[in-house]
Amino acid sequence: MSSSSSPAYADVITKRLILRPWTTSEATAVRDNTRSTRWADDFPAEGDYVVAGLFDQNPAWLGEHGHRLIIERDSGLVVGSIGLFWPPSEGMLEIGYGIVASRRGRGYAPEATEALAEFALSAPGVHTVFANVELSNPASVRVLEKAGFRRWAAEENMARFRLTSPDHSRR
Repeated sequence: MSSSSSPAYADVITKRLILRPWTTSEATAVRDNTRSTRWADDFPAEGDYVVAGLFDQNPAWLGEHGHRLIIERDSGLVVGSIGLFWPPSEGMLEIGYGIVASRRGRGYAPEATEALAEFALSAPGVHTVFANVELSNPASVRVLEKAGFRRWAAEENMARFRLTSPDHSRR
């Protein structure tokens, strides 16, 4: 991560949110716990620290199909992050998301998840976007269901959800 910003990749825009790729300077600020006036008061959350700490090991996560900040269009504040764990494996790509506590319950997580999953399915070689969720986290299960994901498999305390491109699901 040598530059202060990531290459200019297109934002994914929804009715209420902007999903913008992280810049290297933002990742550094999160890692160093340097506050920005463009962040909600409770951003970053625990997961954001984890992701920011992994960019050096996973530079593709700063690419077009990597991780993005979730920005509330009305306020312009970063209220969470969402990401694709690039590169895909056998046409499948994992997604993860988090919204800060002060903005939960507004439907931002399903809105962002649906939009980024649709974006991911347009990438070359990607036919399925999936997420693994602990069954003890019913809110995250609801996020995926609202975003159009379907339960695919379950193990002891984990459920796997997926969204598959229409072309691939007909096979």
